[in-house]
Amino acid sequence: MRLHKIVTSVAAFAVVSTGLIAGTSNMDVEKVFEKECQGCHGPNHEGGVGSDLRPKVISKKNSYVLSEAILNGRAGTAMPPFKEKFSKADADKMVDWLQHFKGQKVKQLTLQTVKDGWEKLNDRMEFYKKYPTAVDVKKNTDICFVTERDAERVAFVDGTTGKILSKHPAGFAVHVTVTNKRQPRYAYSISRSGLVTMFDLNTPGQQKIAQVQVGSDSRGLAVSPDGKYLMAGNYVPGGAVLMDAMTLEPLKVYPTSSVIDPDGNIGSSRVAGIVDTPYGPYIAFALKDGGHVYIVDYSKPNFPIVGDIPNIGKILHDGFLNEGKEIGRYLFIASQGSDVIGVVDFKTKSLVTKIYTGPSAKPHPGQGSSWFHEGLGQQLGATVNMNLGQVTIWDDNFDVIRQIPIGGGGLFIGTSEHTPFLWADNVLGGEANWNKVHLINKQTLELDRIITVGKKQGTVIDPVTHKVLYKWNVPTVKDAKGKAITPRILHAEPANHGHWTMISEWNAGRIGIYEAKTGKFVKYIEGLTTPTFTYSIEHRQTIPGA
Repeated sequence: MRLHKIVTSVAAFAVVSTGLIAGTSNMDVEKVFEKECQGCHGPNHEGGVGSDLRPKVISKKNSYVLSEAILNGRAGTAMPPFKEKFSKADADKMVDWLQHFKGQKVKQLTLQTVKDGWEKLNDRMEFYKKYPTAVDVKKNTDICFVTERDAERVAFVDGTTGKILSKHPAGFAVHVTVTNKRQPRYAYSISRSGLVTMFDLNTPGQQKIAQVQVGSDSRGLAVSPDGKYLMAGNYVPGGAVLMDAMTLEPLKVYPTSSVIDPDGNIGSSRVAGIVDTPYGPYIAFALKDGGHVYIVDYSKPNFPIVGDIPNIGKILHDGFLNEGKEIGRYLFIASQGSDVIGVVDFKTKSLVTKIYTGPSAKPHPGQGSSWFHEGLGQQLGATVNMNLGQVTIWDDNFDVIRQIPIGGGGLFIGTSEHTPFLWADNVLGGEANWNKVHLINKQTLELDRIITVGKKQGTVIDPVTHKVLYKWNVPTVKDAKGKAITPRILHAEPANHGHWTMISEWNAGRIGIYEAKTGKFVKYIEGLTTPTFTYSIEHRQTIPGA
């Protein structure tokens, strides 16, 4: 097989060398790599968002450079510093293991293995009869999910008051949450450790119904619009799992242990973004390493793959659907190795075009942004980019019409009909920028204001006049050494019937609430551990595929 071209890393360890002698460390490097590093660098160290770390690439590189990169991270990328978790000896041991890695056997996804990991926790029908309406809130659609990454929990919050309703263990690094739009009392989470959990939001404390272990390293979830099926995506073992959305019982697996990648090589592939669409009875899933998107028709017997769209690009990741005319017909899927957004057509089951986001941009739309531009009379779409501090905007013809500079690399861009802005985070932009969210006017397509959360004070400023529009006092948060931290903020999510936008403060353990129409600070939701991803059920009811 030909060697992959090294991708300049957003999450890279940097180059390393041979000859490093590991110090005294008791760290299980294989287990730590699986939990902390595999998502970006791949189960066989083949690279992805992060660099290719296979011995043939790194064995003669400077080991001390890598060790320092592990400890101190890389500014402006997704590579975080590990000095709070690793000693110097731990970092040295990791480098030595990487340089001498022998590979591992590709695990196979089987239906029986997933079935063995299924567990019923409560009687769904008993709850259904006992709690016909929500107990803890006025309506179950008022509830917001919050993933507490390092606490391995999901929290449920009343999106109209900010009150924390309950917290539940849900697996290592809970990654994504979705809801059943046909029956929004049912919600689901998936952790990076492969645990899928189902909740009943009408019950007191949002009780669990069932859980299933779909793999050992997982990411995506999607629920069919008819409310019958749930699909999860695995990194390890590579593949997708289709389940009954009312019970979580596994129905079919789609292994991706042997696929053809964009370079013509045959190998295993992780499964990244998974998207349902109202356009037809389809769920699509992206082969991260294979560069394909598969389309499953869940209305047919045995749930066949009815579309295979190859050569979209390298390292596929997340995506979202078009709104407006023919809602849900087009899937915008990010290719982070080729710096494009692939446009997949569910009608023709083909690749329409590729939207180029810029050299080394690494697009990461999250759940994306789509809105109607009155002046152009068109529905526009947007993504942030992980490596470049810019927002890429395209029109109905899939042409890029604007690249808007922001502070640094981002992970999420959000909007709703109730706000005049696109809310773009800069969470990968280094400490000088990761405490900012840029608000872009959806009609002028210009930067309108910047939210900055400092150690003691927060501000909303006009970027042209530098006038402070609003300011507020910020409770100072200190790290384990007593040093005040700069809040790292991300993921703007509409809530409270469109009146609020919620922004997670990842390292400060809280969520900031802002007025959707102005960006003015309202209040904090505190008492959370590394809140990362928020999901407003009411808002997501109206967004296709989200």
